[in-house]
Amino acid sequence: MFFKNMDALQQIRKPIEAEMSQYKQVFDSYLVHTNPLLSRVLDNIGNRRGKMMRPMLTLLIAKLVGEGQANDNAIYTAATFEFFHTASLVHDDIVDESEERRGQESVNNAYGNQIAVLVGDFILANALLCAAKTENIELINVVSYAAQDLADGELLQLNNVENEEITEEVYFRIIRNKTAALFAACAEAGVMSVSSDKNTRALLKEFGENVGICFQIRDDIFDYHHSPSIGKPTGNDMKEGKLTLPVIHALLSTGNEEMLALARKVKTRKVSQEEIDALVDFTKQNGGIEYAVQMMNDYAQKAKDLLASFPDSDVKQALFTYVDYVVGRSI
Repeated sequence: MFFKNMDALQQIRKPIEAEMSQYKQVFDSYLVHTNPLLSRVLDNIGNRRGKMMRPMLTLLIAKLVGEGQANDNAIYTAATFEFFHTASLVHDDIVDESEERRGQESVNNAYGNQIAVLVGDFILANALLCAAKTENIELINVVSYAAQDLADGELLQLNNVENEEITEEVYFRIIRNKTAALFAACAEAGVMSVSSDKNTRALLKEFGENVGICFQIRDDIFDYHHSPSIGKPTGNDMKEGKLTLPVIHALLSTGNEEMLALARKVKTRKVSQEEIDALVDFTKQNGGIEYAVQMMNDYAQKAKDLLASFPDSDVKQALFTYVDYVVGRSI
């Protein structure tokens, strides 16, 4: 069952309303520029911000560890990772030749690849400027390692399209790097903004990674549904040559040679919509969706278990709701 998105988001934001307001002020202040073209593109990007999952995570973690307090460092840390994430989306759209982002025209489609690359670079510079405001060199390390992981994950995914071998191991390595690493960094840096305790930092970094894995599995499950509320059409990943957890499980658990051959054809990106539909139907009929949901729920429980040592509070409850939202969201 899908979560009621707005109700859940309101519950998650409630303990950090003041901090989110401060965060938005900081974020918006970096989207103002005297260059008319840059200002126009930045304004366009600022008007289509998403649900702000990553800054919410950073601020909730900061308040959890900081005993109900999130300082200016936490605010700038949250902005750091949202700028980092935004820059990565701009660059990803160029790589994927995407025409849309969050229901609106992508920067590369609207302004061309040259401008999109430069705007992405500018936004990434904003991330570093916000990180510098904390005067914490360790935050630069966390940002840099996250950037390496994202690039490694995307390159591994591109390379995996050419690889005939189909394994869960490679799938999880890809999603750990391209998605979960940023959630892990947001949580880890949230701790760093209010505490120097290394054990807490490692614990909540693992929490963030588990949440990020859930987030990507849920995204991948969306690709097997025909709902207009979901932002991509059924089989879109397969059109791009990507095989995700549901179909990987169905293929490996059945060993169906005909479908395995079709899956390898998907990797060549020379496959018809009818063939994609057949593979999607095969996945649904052979427990692929159920398996992916179970794996996602297992990681969600691992994430929640990592919060056991923290006393009950509205912030801790908001983090539980955050996990539930990630696995139950409909978009």
